[in-house]
Amino acid sequence: MNIAYWTVAGLLATFYVYAGTLKLIRSRDQLRPMMGWVDRVPLLALRALGTVEVLGAIGLILPPLTGIAPWLALTAASGFVLLQTGAIAVHLMGGDRRIARNVGLTATAAVIMWLATRLWSG
Repeated sequence: MNIAYWTVAGLLATFYVYAGTLKLIRSRDQLRPMMGWVDRVPLLALRALGTVEVLGAIGLILPPLTGIAPWLALTAASGFVLLQTGAIAVHLMGGDRRIARNVGLTATAAVIMWLATRLWSG
């Protein structure tokens, strides 16, 4: 289970560091081709979302890696499930039915929650 956790968490963390960093440093015009929804949220919310994604990715990796409060990985994964649930709602409300990636990210975070529960839940 340890190998499974690190494999899945590493992949998810890599995705969120990349996506979050893009939201933090790129303009709306640069993001629009890959994220058509950026015009429907305030710029401050977009930057906050990027910050949450990067911090969540750190939460998946750093606590278990250091052994300091490794249960925080469960919290980070739970946050990603909630984040993607909200993302699915934003896509659907905007008429965008392309939610397969969001569903996959939700499922991946749920797997990490399950693995983290097995590895580090008290």
